[in-house]
Amino acid sequence: MAQPRHDVRPGSVALGVAAAVLFAASLGLQVARDRWFPRDTVAESVLYVPSGAVLQRLALSYDALLADVYWIRAIQHYGGTRRSADPTAKYALLQPLLSITTTLDPQFNIAYRFGAIFLSEAPPGGPGRPDQAIALLERGLQARPGNWRYMQDIGFIHYWWRRDYRTAADWFARAADQPGAPWWLRSMAAVTVAQGGDRRASRALWQSLAQNADNEWLARNAAWRLQQLQALDDIDALTDIVRRFKATGATWPYSWERLVRAGYLRRVPADPAGVAYAIGPYTGLVEVAETSPLQPMPTEPPGRPES
Repeated sequence: MAQPRHDVRPGSVALGVAAAVLFAASLGLQVARDRWFPRDTVAESVLYVPSGAVLQRLALSYDALLADVYWIRAIQHYGGTRRSADPTAKYALLQPLLSITTTLDPQFNIAYRFGAIFLSEAPPGGPGRPDQAIALLERGLQARPGNWRYMQDIGFIHYWWRRDYRTAADWFARAADQPGAPWWLRSMAAVTVAQGGDRRASRALWQSLAQNADNEWLARNAAWRLQQLQALDDIDALTDIVRRFKATGATWPYSWERLVRAGYLRRVPADPAGVAYAIGPYTGLVEVAETSPLQPMPTEPPGRPES
């Protein structure tokens, strides 16, 4: 029995080709528009297509280009929320945007690594979701098995945000086993096991990352963490000075100028970013100033000595 024919009309072919061309042109125009005229908020339309898999089918052969668009959206959402003066501002779209981006382009290396940093940051600097950051990097490992950098990043998240030093060391050791991995990952695993939670170990880990980062942004982030650790050391030393000053019978209000006049300090102390440390006038509590670029400081600084 003859099979029915499915005639293809020339007009239908032309219409399909035209639609594909227009779709590609619209995406290119959107990318250019975002570069020259960035928006402060993420388009609400992203909420109507929450699935990267659905977008992948709709994108025809332009999934990598569409991934760039959603990556730009993720950066806009993160930066706009972080700069927001609203204390209730959330990062509700960050994880969905990153998920869509990496579904559209599973080889999007920067989206995995930077996205994990964005997700891990504690409020108000980020959503404080290290679990989502680890899940994102594990998706990256599914796309690029044996990528030691993703394993290293997972180890850092367990170390810095989860304070799970045993798991962190396991991930560092796993990263060290991969072809092409640097020798210092093996040392990092050993240090984490022996001195997990110690501030000196934290400094060694961030120094390794700063010296071996594969891009400038990661190197700057590591340098920023090292400055935070130095500030924590400074706060410990300054707190001891304030206690000795109090022990002489000095009463509030406390100030750095008063300690300088009394000979306890040579000058008003500043943090590694050059901003004067804050001192509570009625408590003597020493902190990094709210206006310092080092904020937000870690909520539970690793290895901080007991008061």
